[in-house]
Amino acid sequence: MKQLIRFVLNSVPRKYIQRVVHFVTPVLGLFYAGDRVQCPVCGRRYAKFLPYGYVKPRENALCPHCLALERHRLMWLYLLRETTFFEDKPRLLHVAPERCYIRRLERLLGDRYVTADLESPLAKVKMDVQKIPFASDEFDVIFCNHILEHVEDDRAALRELYRVLRPGGWGIVLSPVNYDRAVTYEDSSIVTPEERLRHFGQKDHVREFGRDYPARLAECGFEVDEIDYVSHLDPEEVALYGLRREMIYRVRKPAVTVS
Repeated sequence: MKQLIRFVLNSVPRKYIQRVVHFVTPVLGLFYAGDRVQCPVCGRRYAKFLPYGYVKPRENALCPHCLALERHRLMWLYLLRETTFFEDKPRLLHVAPERCYIRRLERLLGDRYVTADLESPLAKVKMDVQKIPFASDEFDVIFCNHILEHVEDDRAALRELYRVLRPGGWGIVLSPVNYDRAVTYEDSSIVTPEERLRHFGQKDHVREFGRDYPARLAECGFEVDEIDYVSHLDPEEVALYGLRREMIYRVRKPAVTVS
């Protein structure tokens, strides 16, 4: 199974995978019947989650029903337990929307929920995150997860996200981070998929973020909280929800900006 998933992820363009994967994985889920793990996003229970990963597939990673990965399940728990997101019903910009969230957030927010991406067939607005086509201070909340490692100029993207977020607004901006690396590694001369895989860990990545990731988020003006949320959960919950240790990066635009 792991070899098959790795082959598909590396051989089929992502936009095509996004169109059909939700038809395939529920069938695979029939072979994982059980109740040892539970997805907090959709509520379904399984013996374990499906493996997932481009380079080395991780065990117990992908929910067969809603396609939530570990980071999606962790973020959902954080939103439910630690924020007033679901009560406030904010105007939300969701860059490169994850399928596991879309229908749930559409039901919650209606037309206050805006999905956008340059290539994803799941997004309603075609948008380059480096040139966001919305007015300044338009959104209460932004979600932008696992995008900045793909874009040519992550700092330009962050400036745009900061611009469209209202003063006092907040967001979650996640990226894969190599904590063994102090400083983000990038090299614009590395352009082939093979070289990017070797240098950055994935063929469509253009950088590998290091421990300076929060500082990069803060450069444009964001206040940044690096939250080790898994460490706040009981080990039984970590096992039940199939989580792994990864940081939540919550950003906030100061309510009063200094010119």
